[in-house]
Amino acid sequence: MNSMTAIAARKEKGFTLIELVMVIVILGILAAFALPRFADFGTDAKAAAINGAAGSVRSAASIAHARWVADGNSAASVNLDGVAVDMDTTNGYPTATTGGVDVAAQLSDEFQVGTEASNVVTISLLESDGTTVVPNCSFSYSELTGLVSSLDDTCE
Repeated sequence: MNSMTAIAARKEKGFTLIELVMVIVILGILAAFALPRFADFGTDAKAAAINGAAGSVRSAASIAHARWVADGNSAASVNLDGVAVDMDTTNGYPTATTGGVDVAAQLSDEFQVGTEASNVVTISLLESDGTTVVPNCSFSYSELTGLVSSLDDTCE
């Protein structure tokens, strides 16, 4: 009877060393396969950010244009959510200068709005330092048409 009690007590103590080692090995193998999939989402996040900004600029240009038309097709600025947005009085889209499309789209400090040239401005994503432009991560906006073009989301 004593031997049965000893065997029953021994079985209730927990996992054996072999079982623990096998679990650790299996977890290690799973981690080795899963880790590369989660290693660097920085590039994907940057591409998503520039695509989001381009969509925001498209929407803001359309909304501002609709407001400009509703206000009589001549205003130099329109009021969107209590903020004045500078408009191109010929075509009725937000200007490509400061106070125009950047204000309409409510772009954050994560984006650099370049200098307007021939009614077109390039908007680029900035690195986390807030000053360095992310290579291959930008798009152009035209105040003549209100369109976004040259979207480059291959961010490096």
